[in-house]
Amino acid sequence: MSDKHEAQPGDTYASMIPYVVPASLDLLQGPTAGVVELPTRLDWSPNSRYDLASLDEAIGLYNKVISEASTEADLTQYLNRDVLVALWPRLRLPRRCAELWNQRFPELAAGRRG
Repeated sequence: MSDKHEAQPGDTYASMIPYVVPASLDLLQGPTAGVVELPTRLDWSPNSRYDLASLDEAIGLYNKVISEASTEADLTQYLNRDVLVALWPRLRLPRRCAELWNQRFPELAAGRRG
């Protein structure tokens, strides 16, 4: 599900980015181990491979996919519910993106406080 609304006076570019939030965390059935290579539409950096055995690389992958996904399919292919819940407190997402996910999934916000 995309976050779409019409531009209003005073809106900033950051407030208009159409972040995608899944309908349910249970849809996130992506990998939990191994090396994941992201397509250019999600990661245009020179190294778009992430080893999920590395905490730092897993965090990088989740930050990138959540902030750059343009479809729910991007999220379901690369993210895993259990990994997301475990990593959520460590992710550094754009403020509005994190707010949209926290609004849809209060259990993520609760995990950050806990």
